Amino acid sequence: MITLTGFMFLLSSALLGFVYSPHLDTAPPRWVHLAHGLLLFLYQTFDAVDGKQARRTNSSSPLGELFDHGCDALACADLTTNISYFSGAEWWVQDFRKSMPLLGWVPFVPEIPVYDIVLCLMIMFAVIPTIGSNIHNVYKVVEARKGSMLLALAMLFPFGLLLAGVLVWSYLSPSDIMRNQPHLLIIGTGFAFGFLVGRMILAHLCDEPKGLKTGMCMSLAYFPFAIANALTARLDDGNPLVDEQLVLLMYCLFTGTWLCICILLHLLFMKSQTRLGSIASGSLGKRHRFVDAVLSW
Repeated sequence: MITLTGFMFLLSSALLGFVYSPHLDTAPPRWVHLAHGLLLFLYQTFDAVDGKQARRTNSSSPLGELFDHGCDALACADLTTNISYFSGAEWWVQDFRKSMPLLGWVPFVPEIPVYDIVLCLMIMFAVIPTIGSNIHNVYKVVEARKGSMLLALAMLFPFGLLLAGVLVWSYLSPSDIMRNQPHLLIIGTGFAFGFLVGRMILAHLCDEPKGLKTGMCMSLAYFPFAIANALTARLDDGNPLVDEQLVLLMYCLFTGTWLCICILLHLLFMKSQTRLGSIASGSLGKRHRFVDAVLSW
């Protein structure tokens, strides 16, 4: 309940962003930036308090872990829109010499826009070390269990497919959905990301065999239709077969529906299995296979 209350702060933050900058191309009032930071801080605080409370009272459960990580996954969509207000500031697109004159003596750098330099530094010192450390940790666990590293990494394939689908759709879009309807695209993608994370967390809780889960790809089944619709615009002078705003709304509904199906079925399953203690013992039974069959359908 504490995490849910904190998640309401994030929803309020997302609503503020949509009201004051529906296309992420206008500067909202300054108090909106302060509200984004405050609401994010409140969410993180409530999330941390919930975890400490569960450990203190010994009331932690698989349901709580699934819900906690699910909220964190959905929070990524809200953070994506909030960051755009900061990274869209004018000084980001200036060359390095104007934004940071004290470092203008560095060779080859002064003419490069600031956002390019920051992006390269983040990739070099944050993204690559984090990914490398995570892969190394997974490798140690796989080696200890005499498993397959390929099967362990196969569960990341749907995440790459999600990113590729969004990029291809945005590139082919005749109406430039990333520029004109960023909120809808980010919300739908956030739902799909939340579904993938929830499915992965459940696989961890139930100690399922590692490997590609076909059910994880169901929330991505909408991309072939969206990309094909964007391609039809090239055959009809830029007019797609179905209006792209409607396609985006359907995308949000599709991914949101799969997220709800995942949550409801898994919560019902895990609640009953927790009472029986089957998750702790590792015996999943036929009901879990039924849930997998529904999600893979």
